Amino acid sequence: MSLKISLQLKVWRQKGPEDKGRFETYTTDAIDVDMSFLEMLDVVNEDLLKKGIDPIAFDHDCREGICGACGAVVNGKAHGHKAATTLCQLHMRHFKNNETIVIEPWRARAFPVIRDLIVDRGAFDRIIEAGGYVSVKTGGVPDANAIPVNRSDAESAMDAASCIGCGACVAACPNASAMLFTAAKVSQFSRLPQGRIEAKERALNMVKQMDKEGFGNCSNEYECEAACPKNISVEHIARLNREYVSAKKQT
Repeated sequence: MSLKISLQLKVWRQKGPEDKGRFETYTTDAIDVDMSFLEMLDVVNEDLLKKGIDPIAFDHDCREGICGACGAVVNGKAHGHKAATTLCQLHMRHFKNNETIVIEPWRARAFPVIRDLIVDRGAFDRIIEAGGYVSVKTGGVPDANAIPVNRSDAESAMDAASCIGCGACVAACPNASAMLFTAAKVSQFSRLPQGRIEAKERALNMVKQMDKEGFGNCSNEYECEAACPKNISVEHIARLNREYVSAKKQT
């Protein structure tokens, strides 16, 4: 029989982007410790609906730590206190009985609140649209696999490509910087021969769009790396800086 715990939740409630938000307190009992954090919110919402209260709005999709849709700040930590874990993969066994949990959305000017815990992360999409792709012909799968790639370069590219665009790096950064996200999207291509052709334009255009979206500057706090559920290294930020400086010199 699974262990049950009781919790007090202080949840950020905000009806819309122009509305003034506030914390609301809810008490919930008999939460199974094997539940994920999102499953716990599902139970809370079912109880709120029975009481005629609007359910807590939060983002989710795959609930397998893959899509990057979910995200919230839990007790001051993006995705909660468990390292390398998305919110949907955070389980209630990592919380104590009768614990108070404070839940709020990502806090960044570039991520305006839509409702409750849901924020608009369209800024990330626009950064990718600005250059996070390869438009050159890479050939079929056999042809592409025939291109020699250094193992360290391939592993570095795969590390960067594991970014799911959840926004935890922005939420954790004191400056709400998107440098780790942007660096990962630049680095995943710049490490491979197919991506080198457009490397200069990619770095310039994506950094330009990042600044346009209103994200803050990177001040090497390393909070982004600590909060990243995919353990993406800040080394990619250093690579982005080199790519950007090199591209500026050539323009």
